[in-house]
Amino acid sequence: MRVVAAVIERGDRRILIGQRRGQDTSPLKWEFPGGKVEGGETPEVALARELREELGAVLLRCTEIAQVTHRYANMAEPLEIRFFAAEIGDGELVPTVFAQVVWVLPRELAQYDFLAANGRLVADLATGRIKARERLEAI
Repeated sequence: MRVVAAVIERGDRRILIGQRRGQDTSPLKWEFPGGKVEGGETPEVALARELREELGAVLLRCTEIAQVTHRYANMAEPLEIRFFAAEIGDGELVPTVFAQVVWVLPRELAQYDFLAANGRLVADLATGRIKARERLEAI
């Protein structure tokens, strides 16, 4: 299964994360916004669609910053996740699939209970090995 996720970093270095709802799979875990790539979609088109559906946000630009393959015990096939540094348009976010969304500093990410597949990227962001906004500005 192919999945895309957005690391959206504001000018103040805060990154947007969302908490899954209590009735979702992996209830109350934190993640970066995104979702499945549908048939015929490029990862970038899927990311734009997912951000629109999940947050009411318009994707302005993105660049891939990491790729992870992760197998959850309850899934038949592994997830292939492509993470993108992403810039969204101005406007109020309207989270439709999250219990809550918050903006956190990279060093604060470790305080949140993330999905296991996000672990390596969370560590890279928290330690400054990956700086999403800098990667985005380099394109």
